[in-house]
Amino acid sequence: MSSKKDHINKALQVLIVEDEPHAQKELIRLLDNSPFDMVLMDCIDTVSDAITYINDHQEIDLMFFDIQLADGLSFEIFQHIESKTPVIFTTAFDEYAIQAFKVNSIDYLLKPVKQKELNAALDKYLSGHRQESKTPSLNLEQIESLLAIKSQSYKTRFISRLGDQILHIDVADVSYFKAEDNTVLLVSKDNKEYFVDYALEELSSLLDPDAFFRLNRSFIAHISAIDTINKYFNSRLLIKLDPPTEEKVLVSRVKVNQFLEWIDQ
Repeated sequence: MSSKKDHINKALQVLIVEDEPHAQKELIRLLDNSPFDMVLMDCIDTVSDAITYINDHQEIDLMFFDIQLADGLSFEIFQHIESKTPVIFTTAFDEYAIQAFKVNSIDYLLKPVKQKELNAALDKYLSGHRQESKTPSLNLEQIESLLAIKSQSYKTRFISRLGDQILHIDVADVSYFKAEDNTVLLVSKDNKEYFVDYALEELSSLLDPDAFFRLNRSFIAHISAIDTINKYFNSRLLIKLDPPTEEKVLVSRVKVNQFLEWIDQ
């Protein structure tokens, strides 16, 4: 693909809204390897921080939004910003749910993002949409209902590789999943740990939401793993899991009501 650097007056100022550290690094790498002149303004990992940042930085040219963030869906951002900056969504959701984007004429890239597809999306934007493009009016109800549709059965088993051995673990035996650095561990009810080849965002769409809840950017827990719930400062909740964890597991203030509704269903 030929470079578009001669066709724009200044470097494209880009914002990334993504809560998975590995996905952040990978998207930055792909942007760096694209043939376009860009400046990364920042990486934001929550809905609340994105709202504040976007409202304070009207000079953003293009934004990349992950769909599901630690404190909610990125669609919520549009309810609180005045910016009409174009958005390209990155998502690990299945093909059926992606119909929501087609209905609303939004560009999207399916994870894992490929260099060729990213370059094509940038080329499309720079070729005809940079000046006049505006983020379309979103039918949030329609999008969220489509994302909630059970277009496939939820996972019932996971596999994990240990050397030459391939193990299988039933979902019924899972207490929680936790992210550590660039890996995700499945922790079983008998306190055994298994590496799984999924990011937490992918797991959120593969697990039954009646049984599992994403507590924060590092943990997805089964209802049976919730041992105790205590109030914590700054209106957060402190969760004790079973099996226990060394680190504190907190539910952020913005997710407290959603978590309590899940507990109370």
